[in-house]
Amino acid sequence: MVGWERERRKGRVGGILVLAGGVICVCLAGSGCSGRGAAADGAGGGDPVAVLHRAADRLVAAGSAKARTAMEMASGGTRVTIRGEGVYDFEGRLGRLKVRLPQDPAGSSEHRPITELLAPGALFMKNRGAGVPDDKWVRVETASLSDGNLVTGGATDPFAAAEVLRGTRTATYVGRTEVAGTAVRHYRGTADLARAARGASDGNRQALAAAAEGFATAEVPFDAYLDDEGRIRKVRHRFSFANGREEGIVAVASTTLLYDFGAAVRVRLPKDRDIYAGKIAAEPGEPGEPGEPGEPAEAAGEASGGGAGGKN
Repeated sequence: MVGWERERRKGRVGGILVLAGGVICVCLAGSGCSGRGAAADGAGGGDPVAVLHRAADRLVAAGSAKARTAMEMASGGTRVTIRGEGVYDFEGRLGRLKVRLPQDPAGSSEHRPITELLAPGALFMKNRGAGVPDDKWVRVETASLSDGNLVTGGATDPFAAAEVLRGTRTATYVGRTEVAGTAVRHYRGTADLARAARGASDGNRQALAAAAEGFATAEVPFDAYLDDEGRIRKVRHRFSFANGREEGIVAVASTTLLYDFGAAVRVRLPKDRDIYAGKIAAEPGEPGEPGEPGEPAEAAGEASGGGAGGKN
């Protein structure tokens, strides 16, 4: 497979999103919509559930953005946080993140950051696992993961995070606030992963369906912060899964922050010869291995015909 480069430049986004006149007027209108006076407070279209269902589409229209991620895992009295930063092309469904693992419990050493490339149906990782050569990538089919890669990579794919909201069943409009200096509308609700999978894009449909089966519950509580154009500026999901050990249920809070819409995105997927086909082993403090989110174990990282989403 030949790697695919996709590049987006600032300035393309202006004017793409145009709010309907009715949406603007509803900010000034009286009550009558669900969600605790959502219309009167300018919730962006009335019904909070409908607004959240459209949030992923607003990101596609915006084109691209920079992203910061944080994943907090709590199990057996231990809490760790994994942080990431990068860019994402929502139209091309391609992204690049640098994920930083927590220090060892003694705080005496620091892991190398993991470089992650996100593509429809696939996750590529460099510096991932003991025994993987420095110049090789590990490729994982996201549909094969019991969490659909909402947790395994240590960072939730930004577009998958948005598409979880397609499964929103209940939501309320909390009020207006700010995220990183941008005025936003705060929504709180619960999404159903099975429902989200049915409405998701082709690249996320199977992965979200796998998560609906693999998590302890398919219901995902969330807090979402949307700007006046309906774009997600921040979303926080709370997942839970059974890791098969004495700790029982592992609680995960995954936060995605989006900013600088229209940022340049350049992602080149690895060629077949650059993908490692041996065995990998998790190191202390790393996110979980394929199929077992948050649980260090050995797993096979095998090439499977190149990167999903690439072009020959």
